[in-house]
Amino acid sequence: MSTVIEVDNLGKLYRLGEISTGTLSHDLKRWWAKTRGKEDPYAKIGSVNDRTKRAVDNEYVWAVRNMSFQIRQGDIVGVIGKNGAGKSTLLKILSRITAPSVGEVKIKGRVASLLEVGTGFHAEMTGRENIYMNGTVLGMRRHEIDRKFDEIVDFAGVAKYVDTPVKRYSSGMMVRLGFAVAAFLEPEILIVDEVLAVGDAEFQKKAIGKMQEVSRGDGRTVLFVSHSMPSIKTLCKSCIILGQGQLEYQGDTTTAVEKYLNLNVDSISEFPAILDRETLRRNLDGVKDGTSPFLTLRQVSILNGEGKPTSSFTSKESISIKFDFDIHFVAPDFRIVISVVDNDNNAILNSQLTDSAVHENTIRPGSYSAICHFPKDFFATNTYMLTLHLINVKKEHYVYNGVVKFKVQYENPKYVYAPFDLTYFRPQLEWELMKKSDDEK
Repeated sequence: MSTVIEVDNLGKLYRLGEISTGTLSHDLKRWWAKTRGKEDPYAKIGSVNDRTKRAVDNEYVWAVRNMSFQIRQGDIVGVIGKNGAGKSTLLKILSRITAPSVGEVKIKGRVASLLEVGTGFHAEMTGRENIYMNGTVLGMRRHEIDRKFDEIVDFAGVAKYVDTPVKRYSSGMMVRLGFAVAAFLEPEILIVDEVLAVGDAEFQKKAIGKMQEVSRGDGRTVLFVSHSMPSIKTLCKSCIILGQGQLEYQGDTTTAVEKYLNLNVDSISEFPAILDRETLRRNLDGVKDGTSPFLTLRQVSILNGEGKPTSSFTSKESISIKFDFDIHFVAPDFRIVISVVDNDNNAILNSQLTDSAVHENTIRPGSYSAICHFPKDFFATNTYMLTLHLINVKKEHYVYNGVVKFKVQYENPKYVYAPFDLTYFRPQLEWELMKKSDDEK
């Protein structure tokens, strides 16, 4: 397949502060340098877009810097990275919404983009008028748009509202119509930012299916930005990872997702193994259905098989989560629930105190400890987050989203070949291998 997007040493520099302050003189200096064939005088200044406390104060910030890559026709490429990594800036440059400060972008073919809710729509125009306007912008003739019109309206589910000004559409309707216009008007390159998250689950599934269809059937190229790793893994053949405005990785999706999920872990030797009362209080997401606290969570500890606090394990170690708390008055139906959650905060495993037969639902005032034990040979190589629920049923419900974090490294001397994707669980199950006799064949 031929290369349809070629990015060479791309950079986008923004000046912070008041708009227009000193920009005319800067623009003149840059123009004069370019006229004489000299280097941009501002190309070497500025800091990267570092959102941490380590960030250096600077008048200039590189939203994208020193970025080079190529994308071939028919590829579905995921663009992933933390907030502020430069994803949206890159897509705006590729969509020709903004110009690069340095570097060059070569694109072969028409580009349709869905970057924000309402992108490319005129609020006062109807859905019908916006469809034809977008098709015209893409260089299509009216009869070509006519052939696609019914499919667009049907896919977006806006038949009843197609002659209504889009300013009266909900955000979900805007996203559905915007995606349908971009996908069905046959651009050679389709760019979709994480705006699809606005749509419901049914529409997201349809959109992913459509992107797969246009890539496989029509050989069109798709760039897809999302924080949902399941969506990235389902849709994309390859990925690029951005960090602080720079390209950190380009390659296969499985490796990219693994690297992305561990971006926050590589710079940390360990997560806190003991969470004190103040830390827990700061991470309390809210109390549901209650006003007066029936308990105080004093401490949560992550322990290994020897009872020592740690947040780094091998798969050959058991893991225990210990809760220390005080009950202030009788709770007739008390529950502790832990949920192992994925990167999108979706529960992939639940367990609760009442699963054990030794516990009665009613709990009386006093100080308590509760421990949940995970056996060895249970987790795969991954970083795990646990959400805690402390519940007095029908009265109070305390939620601590993703407050417990730990890492596991899978360990098995016979584990050489891994023909499966990144996973969360790797339990050691019982297997049997039996050779059939000649009579059984």
